[in-house]
Amino acid sequence: MMRDNRLSRQLLAIILFLIATIFFFLGFLLPRQMMPIYEKNLYNYLRQPLDFIDEDISKMKNQEIGYVYIYNGNIVVSDNFKDVVETSNIKEVLQKIKTKYGKFRISKDTYYYYTDSNQSITRISITNDNYIKNAQIDAIHNFFPIILITVGLISLALILWSLSIVKKLEFLKQKVDHFEDDDFPHQITHKYNNASEIQTLETALEDMRISMKNEEEYRNQMYQNISHDFKTPLTVIKSYVEAIEDGALDSQEGLNVIQEQTDKLEQKVHSLLYLNKLDYMKELKVKDLELVDIEKIISSAVEKFKYRRKDITFQIHIDKNVKYYGTEDFWETVIDNILNNFLRYAEHVIKITVKKDKIVLYNDGENIDDELLESIFVPFRKGMKGEFGLGLSIVKKTLQYMNYDIQIKNHRKVGVSFIIEKD
Repeated sequence: MMRDNRLSRQLLAIILFLIATIFFFLGFLLPRQMMPIYEKNLYNYLRQPLDFIDEDISKMKNQEIGYVYIYNGNIVVSDNFKDVVETSNIKEVLQKIKTKYGKFRISKDTYYYYTDSNQSITRISITNDNYIKNAQIDAIHNFFPIILITVGLISLALILWSLSIVKKLEFLKQKVDHFEDDDFPHQITHKYNNASEIQTLETALEDMRISMKNEEEYRNQMYQNISHDFKTPLTVIKSYVEAIEDGALDSQEGLNVIQEQTDKLEQKVHSLLYLNKLDYMKELKVKDLELVDIEKIISSAVEKFKYRRKDITFQIHIDKNVKYYGTEDFWETVIDNILNNFLRYAEHVIKITVKKDKIVLYNDGENIDDELLESIFVPFRKGMKGEFGLGLSIVKKTLQYMNYDIQIKNHRKVGVSFIIEKD
């Protein structure tokens, strides 16, 4: 109801403003705009009787016009002249008449005249501004009912339209209030044929609801995956601690396993903190990027990884003096995570090709399933061998932070390429 009242008040204000504007137009602008037309008609009205004026002005019966007849220095005025022109000084009037037609003022009154000169005879017709005042009043009387009816119809249409909009907005409000209620009819109605903006808004709200629901499902799934990923090493550690306490396992052997699982947990925690750090820096728009020697970073990474699988051959092709924007830490994180992923899937070869505008990392392992490709950069999604992890999501977010993008390409028979390019 509050929204309805606010909208009603706004519409009332608009209608009142419209009426005030119309009154201003009728009372001020319209008379000014019409004045040249009124004066032209008045001059024609004054000109027509001049052909009939002679020495006997008494024959001119029009009480709205006063006449002056001048011949041989004699001045004759009509009987009603003093009623029309409120002055007894005819010479004062004649002094103000300097053109064929025009107007002049005496005291605060305005008068219009028209002259006709023929040899030594001058005929003059004069009237006050009552004709123009009456014409203005007639125009207002003629226009006002039409405009008033028009305003009334427009106001009625606006009120009906506002009620329709309020009803539609109330329906959308109900949809928002029931965002989490799956039993509510959330389907898009498409019944707003005359209000595409409302339909667009409804579509946007439905898209947002679906996005929020998917986000919630993804978040719940991610929490489950994180819990599972953390639970496994914790269970192993607990089991080995109990085995050592019971004397069922050699202490040193058990400690080695515990240390290995602790390292895994530590790495997972560091990865989570790294992702949060990237999100935080991205939100604050903090970037301190510089040109980085990518050859140095790749060579260092290959040295670290080549001993982990001695059956893998690394083939490196790097153009000279190639530099990429970023930081050494960020690029080291990207290359290390990709190579760490490659070592799990490569058969015999890992190739790294670096050009001025593209970095291509290839391994000759089996193709990635199309279903996995769509979510391969999502945190804690299962990989091809059922593992959970953050490595590739870290790669994606780090590259995005440095204004780069990464795409994955399956080759026809075997092999997968990770392609890094400027975003």
